[in-house]
Amino acid sequence: MEIQYVIINFLLLAGVLALAGRKTLRRVFSDRRARILRQLDEAEAIEHAAPPVMPDPDRAAVSDERLEKAGQTARAAVAQEQDTADAAVAEIEAFGERECHEIHRIMIQKTKRKFFQVMTEKVAETFSKEPYLSRIRAKEAAQIDDILAHIKLTAGDMAYLRYHGVLYVTLTSTYTLDPALVKKVDDATTRLLETVNGRTSLWVLQDPSLIGGVRLRIGDTVYDHTVAEELYHYEKSISRAPVTGDEIMDAVLQEFTQKARTFEPKLHIYQLGRVLQISDGICWMDGLIDIMYGEVVEFDRGERGMVLDIQPERVGCVVFGEYETIESGSRVRRVGRIASVPVGEALLGRVVNPIGDPVDGEGYIDASEKRPVECRAPGILDRAPVDKPLHVGLKAIDSLVPIGRGQRELIIGDRQTGKTAIALDAIINQKGKDTVCVYVAIGQKETTIAEIRSRLAQYGALEYTTIVAAAASDSAATQYLAPFAGMAMAEYFMYAGRDALIVFDDLSKHAVAYRELSLLLHRPSGREAYPGDIFYLHSRLLERSAHLSPALGGGSITALPIIETQAGDISAYIPTNVISITDGQIFLESELFHEGQRPAINVGLSVSRVGGAAQTKLMKQMSASLRTKLAQYRELADFTQLGADVDEDTRRALDAGARLMEALKQGRFRPLEDWQQALLLFAVSDGYADGVPLDGMEGFERGLFAFFGEKCGSIVARLRTGQRQTAEELKDIRAALEAYRHTVV
Repeated sequence: MEIQYVIINFLLLAGVLALAGRKTLRRVFSDRRARILRQLDEAEAIEHAAPPVMPDPDRAAVSDERLEKAGQTARAAVAQEQDTADAAVAEIEAFGERECHEIHRIMIQKTKRKFFQVMTEKVAETFSKEPYLSRIRAKEAAQIDDILAHIKLTAGDMAYLRYHGVLYVTLTSTYTLDPALVKKVDDATTRLLETVNGRTSLWVLQDPSLIGGVRLRIGDTVYDHTVAEELYHYEKSISRAPVTGDEIMDAVLQEFTQKARTFEPKLHIYQLGRVLQISDGICWMDGLIDIMYGEVVEFDRGERGMVLDIQPERVGCVVFGEYETIESGSRVRRVGRIASVPVGEALLGRVVNPIGDPVDGEGYIDASEKRPVECRAPGILDRAPVDKPLHVGLKAIDSLVPIGRGQRELIIGDRQTGKTAIALDAIINQKGKDTVCVYVAIGQKETTIAEIRSRLAQYGALEYTTIVAAAASDSAATQYLAPFAGMAMAEYFMYAGRDALIVFDDLSKHAVAYRELSLLLHRPSGREAYPGDIFYLHSRLLERSAHLSPALGGGSITALPIIETQAGDISAYIPTNVISITDGQIFLESELFHEGQRPAINVGLSVSRVGGAAQTKLMKQMSASLRTKLAQYRELADFTQLGADVDEDTRRALDAGARLMEALKQGRFRPLEDWQQALLLFAVSDGYADGVPLDGMEGFERGLFAFFGEKCGSIVARLRTGQRQTAEELKDIRAALEAYRHTVV
């Protein structure tokens, strides 16, 4: 009952605090509204004041007009302040309700843990007294029979016997066992090993912490029929059970009471190992000879890790979370599954860490499914051609280096050249296109991740996006796991027949994290101290992006990995690795960026190996000669930098190229539709922008879209289809462009 009173008082306090905050906010906005109303009354008083004795009609008209405008401005300010106040009050009310709900959920979790502690103490006390003591001891024979019915030799036991010839067997019980039961176990294990010409060494121990029951260990395998093991699994089920915050305390009490009444230990089979050494988040263990790469292990204190290194005499794993509490000599057990993360619709709009736990303060994520972080990539026969465009909304990309659904397009360049900006624009442009997005932040500052989340929310893109955050302050193990976790979340939608876009920002920091882990695991280093399997690491990650065949649902994952270069050196180890894995790259040049070209795409080094297959027929038609014209302009511009005199034709070509480069400029968070991009590039490349000054190209672009939207509805309707335009349709477009040119030039 004391726990219930504590929870009730805590919730009442939270409600009072939320109510007090709401009242304070109402008072603040009420004061502001009163001030504006007072100013409005003063303006109206002046408006209705008696006119002067000798009025001037012109001045009176001007004064009346000013007063009327002042009154309208004041009324608009009052309405705006009222809307702001109402919105703020509604937000604080929602915040208070959400916080109270979260507090209730946390208290339910703490109450369950407290009840479990009380239940453990009561079970231990009850089973140590009569008549329960006699009952639990009477079951020892049946428990041993159940254990002996399940014992078998594993592959690890066979390997151990080959080198040592003897296998150690340990029989542990809470109380002294009947010698007949001990002999029965000895005979059964001896017969088991005689089949492989092995010998046993039986040890009989007592451990009161088992509370009741018996435990048999053969090699690394444990056959556990004790009360303590049953309580362990019950505690895990409690911690894994979702707590939404809607639970009623009486129901929680009833759940524990029912479990206490029906508590009965069952047989659990698992493998145990021992911690040899731990430092810098890397744990070395012996035993666990049957364990697999990527499998999850659990330590005595509840920490978990993932196996990343298997050697003949020991196993190496990385530890997630705090590793300082793990001690040498402590036990570690196999969990029995590969490292997995929660997936599904529930993760959209949320920020999670690489193990799937929320880090955005928005409460529990009710995800019912999980996927392994490491998964086999689709085979060749499981894939379909990449022939559907994924529009980024940027003119320079959709026209020059188009990206298709299922493609892997690298974004590469020095720091602070707009790599993340392109990725965010791509995510924002997927709004309303039924494409799910996953943004994986690797080694970013927490403030940067928070700003990215805010931007996505501002433009309505967060509702279909999941952010996987592995901040710079997180461990190398967490940063290593992040892209694989994000890919698993995207794969859920691909195999459900939907399209997904995933951004890895960035894989340079991921490679550094893996290098750190590899060096700590004592793996031999190679070029630039990276391990020899760094290429395989990124290839098995990026190969999982694909466009599936119609037989598998036709879903896709489009990957946009980001790589940071040093001084534009794309021939470095990691850049060349990822370039050879991906289907093209978008190279951002620092010089272009500082010249004001945004996005700063180097046309010569940027390429899409999918090419026109990832473009609409309209864009392919309108931008057919764009790359050639830009290349010619760059050559002429480089030549004229030497100060050589040029003829009139060369001057016109330079002016046209400069306008084309200016037309490719685009501000952040302003994606364009495909038909708008195609129309603008066609107009500029065909000379309809000649005579427009370079600083007027932005106005030319806005006016062009407005003109066609208002006066050329039939042409716009044809352009929206994305189909190739016939000669007659091109004639209509040119006529409309000519009409527009006369309005601006």
